[in-house]
Amino acid sequence: MTDTTSAAAKDLESSAIEDADLDEVEDDEVDDAEAPAASGGRAAADLFRESEIAADYVEGLLDILDYDGDIDELVVSGRPVVEVVEGGDGRRLQALVGQRGVTLEALQELSRLAVFRQTGSPSRLLLDVGGYRALRRKELAAIAKNAAEKVKEYGEAVRLEPMSAFERKCVHDVINALPGIESESEGVEPARRIVVRPV
Repeated sequence: MTDTTSAAAKDLESSAIEDADLDEVEDDEVDDAEAPAASGGRAAADLFRESEIAADYVEGLLDILDYDGDIDELVVSGRPVVEVVEGGDGRRLQALVGQRGVTLEALQELSRLAVFRQTGSPSRLLLDVGGYRALRRKELAAIAKNAAEKVKEYGEAVRLEPMSAFERKCVHDVINALPGIESESEGVEPARRIVVRPV
C-alpha cells in the first residue's frame, strides 16, 4: 500500500468514526434549536458550500442513472441540506430512497464523504429525495406518541424496532416534548433502537 493510499484510508476511517460520533449527537442530544452550535460554529457560507458540493455529487449520480430530478441546496437550522425534488417520473426517484430509507441513508453517507474529500471536515449534511424525510417524520411522530400512550397506560418500558440515526432523533424529539416519559437509545447499529419508559 502506497503512502498516498494509506493516508486516504486513514482519512476515510477518521471520517467514518467522526460521522458515527455525529450520528450519536444527532440521535441523542441535538434538537433543532441546538443544531447551529452542533455544526461547530461554521459560517452559513461554509454550510452552503457543503450543500453545493453534495448537490454536484448527487447531480452526477442522477446523470449516470438517467434519472430526472431538480436539486435544491439549502441550509436549515445550521445544517446543510440537499433535496432532490421529483421531476417527470417520481416513481424512478423512489428507487433512491429504498425500503425504509436504507438507500437514501447510504447515498447521504456517500454525499457526506464527497464533502469531506473537498473540505477536509466531517459534514452533518442531510439528503432528502421526493420529500421522504418529511413524510417519515410524521410516521415516526405517530409511532412515538403511540409508544408514549402505552407507557403511560401500563407503566412499563416499550422497545421500538431498530431505526436509523435520523429516525431515532425524530422519535427522541417527540418523546422529549412529552411529560412523564423519557427515551434512550440502546444496542449497536444496525440493530440500535429506542426504549421509551416512564420517568
